[in-house]
Amino acid sequence: MDTTQLEKIRSGRGFFAALDQSGGSTPKALAEYGIDESRYSNDDQMFDLVHQMRTRIVTDPAFDGEHVLAAILFEQTMDRDVHGVPTGHYLWDEKQVVPILKVDKGLADEEHGVQLMKPIDTLDELLERANQHGMFGTKMRSVIKDADKDGVAAIADQQFEVGARISAAGLVPILEPEVSITSPHKAEAEALLHDALRTRIDALPEDAVIMLKLSIPTQTGLYADLAADPRVLQVLALSGGYDRDEACAKLVEDHSMIASFSRALLEGISDQQSDEEFSATLAASVRQIYAASVQKVSHD
Repeated sequence: MDTTQLEKIRSGRGFFAALDQSGGSTPKALAEYGIDESRYSNDDQMFDLVHQMRTRIVTDPAFDGEHVLAAILFEQTMDRDVHGVPTGHYLWDEKQVVPILKVDKGLADEEHGVQLMKPIDTLDELLERANQHGMFGTKMRSVIKDADKDGVAAIADQQFEVGARISAAGLVPILEPEVSITSPHKAEAEALLHDALRTRIDALPEDAVIMLKLSIPTQTGLYADLAADPRVLQVLALSGGYDRDEACAKLVEDHSMIASFSRALLEGISDQQSDEEFSATLAASVRQIYAASVQKVSHD
């Protein structure tokens, strides 16, 4: 792993941009950007349009390494270029933003109140390509919908098992067992998750390096002990369906987490905006999320 990138993320001065919408979520992401389905007639055209959107974001002056620590990319984004440069290399060499790859293939059907990840059949090949493209780490998401102890244990086991394979390939895994913000027993599910994570982190080697990406907990500071563990590089907060104002307001209260937002980051930007309007809107979003993420430093 790149030690310069490691130290940048460890410093925590900034947030992660989640630009990893994949096949199933791309139409919604484009629609929110002002591009409806009449603008494309097949997947190739759809992915071309979403890459144009992402290129516009990452090349904008507001998207810079002073505020954005890292960017999480969809596989196709990693494989494409930005201004003639492979995306991962562009992000790091031009912007000083650490590139990270989403590796999961979506969610399995719900069982025991959770949705595990579908099998990642091509993981070894994908990790090899990630290294070739200069990725620092990976991200993978599963979802907890209710406070079922067996389900939460299964989620944690799967995340750590796949995470170990990612670590063995020389990449830093971001484990993302998301607790749904609509869970009828959100606080109870989070307490179960905390304990499951704690047990499995305690079992890791002392030199292990992982990150966690979690819903902002109902109990403020619930994951603070995990964030303080030297094996946990960062605990990231997902917006989980909250709009940007609400997500940032919740994050400000939790000094152990920094943002890794997707929809909340892109809220308000549009294909129809002039470059000046687009840049101003993105800059305001970046500043707000950055402020909510770095406030923890002044409280340490």
